[in-house]
Amino acid sequence: MISDFFSKPLKLTWPLLLLCPGVLYAHVPEPPKNAFKNATAVNVKAPDFVLVNQDGQRFDSTRLRGKVVVLNFIFTTCTDVCPIFTANLAQLQRKLNGRRSSELFFVSITTDPEVDSAKVLKAYAQRYSADFKNWAFLSGSEARLKEVWNGFGVRVIKKGRGLVQHTSLTTVIDRRGLRRFNYLGEKWPLKDLEKDVLTLLENKP
Repeated sequence: MISDFFSKPLKLTWPLLLLCPGVLYAHVPEPPKNAFKNATAVNVKAPDFVLVNQDGQRFDSTRLRGKVVVLNFIFTTCTDVCPIFTANLAQLQRKLNGRRSSELFFVSITTDPEVDSAKVLKAYAQRYSADFKNWAFLSGSEARLKEVWNGFGVRVIKKGRGLVQHTSLTTVIDRRGLRRFNYLGEKWPLKDLEKDVLTLLENKP
């Protein structure tokens, strides 16, 4: 039963976790103590997608080629880890934008399109003082979003209106469109993400 799954802490070993990028870390009571406190290195192509941004405009991910991209999954009514992730990325954006805004882009994709319209996402982003110059908050039809979730290995379970359980993933994509680092769970330090982003920014083609 799904309810039984989410009522108990996950007990998975490290090798098994490496084989299961879709394990749900966010919104699960008492997540495993050793669950990906740091990034895991990967080297796979990020899926291309077309969604709608916070201004209701078409957003094609292929426009991000040539930039380093930090991409995560959130929903606006989350009271668990999503606000932490958004605040952390806002902090990182403010820190790096002075020198790197033209080379760096942030993307936050909703896991709850029923609630998260473009208008709702924009208001959410503004609460964190997100700079839309290089940060897009994306929604779309559930069918199209499911393709994106699946493409990134994100599992989403709708529990009710405004209540969603989903894989807690932040991924870093290089200038060629390759995913280079996955941060799973919420235990990783922001300084580690900053270090990986800077490494890719310095690695110019």
